[in-house]
Amino acid sequence: MNTSQHTENGKVVLVTGASSGIGEAIARRLGAAGAKLVLGARRVERLEAVGRAIVADGGEAVTLATDVTRRRDMEALVSAAIQRFGRLDVLVNNAGLMPLSPLLQLKIDEWDRMIDVNLRGVLHGLAAALPVFDRQGSGHVVNITSVADRGVFPTAAVYCATKFAVRALSEGLRLESGPGLRVTLIAPGATESELPSTISDPELRQAAIAGFRKDLIPADAIARAVAFAIDQPREVDVNEIVVRPTAQAY
Repeated sequence: MNTSQHTENGKVVLVTGASSGIGEAIARRLGAAGAKLVLGARRVERLEAVGRAIVADGGEAVTLATDVTRRRDMEALVSAAIQRFGRLDVLVNNAGLMPLSPLLQLKIDEWDRMIDVNLRGVLHGLAAALPVFDRQGSGHVVNITSVADRGVFPTAAVYCATKFAVRALSEGLRLESGPGLRVTLIAPGATESELPSTISDPELRQAAIAGFRKDLIPADAIARAVAFAIDQPREVDVNEIVVRPTAQAY
């Protein structure tokens, strides 16, 4: 897949959850293609290591400790993009959690955390970036969801609800936006990441790994999809991409 058409021309791309997994893969691929990166995550040491690796390979990257549940953190990340590069071209809302559990276990703190990160974090990203895109007359929002945004699975009701919500939010944004804003939703299937580590029940964690996460695609498969969407001409808006392992049935 050709990823060089536009990103190598220096698009400024902000990526949340960039310290590992899909976010790190997106950052590394776009950095290698010439994008100017603004990277946010909570784990500062790992985030800075990613940034240093990108710079060592000849790319440009700014890193900033970011908790997407805090609106001010997202505002600071967008401000860092403007201060360093003078603009922001792409917002990649990637940060997410997946602490699966049956509803009857009433893990309400985990429900709240999923809502705060998976949904409210996306809204905070939009609140920070949309005014910039509006002033520029152009921009691109890429929301990373999951195949859980179009199907509900046992133990994943709240997780699926957050992903359904982001899918609805993405479509609403697309319908409201003028021709200057592109909106892309990318729904990964089972992908190599640290998401299972957020499942607090050890038995359920092992069951998820042995079952749903048995056949995994590399995180770079999602990064390639992001690069493809970003690389399209401005008049082309890739609205949705679903990327699953070939062996995954649902």
